Amino acid sequence: MKRENISGGSVIEEKVSYSRVVVAGDFIFVSGTTGFDYGTMEIDDHIEIQTEQCFQNISEALAKANATLKDVVKVLYIVPEDFKFEKCWPVIDKYLGDVRPAAIMISAALLDSRMKIEIEVTDIKAV
Repeated sequence: MKRENISGGSVIEEKVSYSRVVVAGDFIFVSGTTGFDYGTMEIDDHIEIQTEQCFQNISEALAKANATLKDVVKVLYIVPEDFKFEKCWPVIDKYLGDVRPAAIMISAALLDSRMKIEIEVTDIKAV
């Protein structure tokens, strides 16, 4: 199976030894993605806005692998404050409402206390 690692250009990727995207055969794995605007390294305080930024960041990462959110088959949401997850639902529906991938939400602490959500996706190349 052919494997390709695609970097997002983050210094953290180098330090922590991971890739933003790994393409393995027909599968595309996108690492946990936060609500930071990676161009400015700014992050909004609101979970809804962070969720929107997560999906923008994921879309950009998938584009590097010639894929889109339309090909998502699995999604993992990590939210430190589980009671806030419902605020994300309209944004999730905007991006994945027609796709309806398998999903799980876990409540756990994230690396930076400013982060309100982290999203990881698995895509499969359209056949």
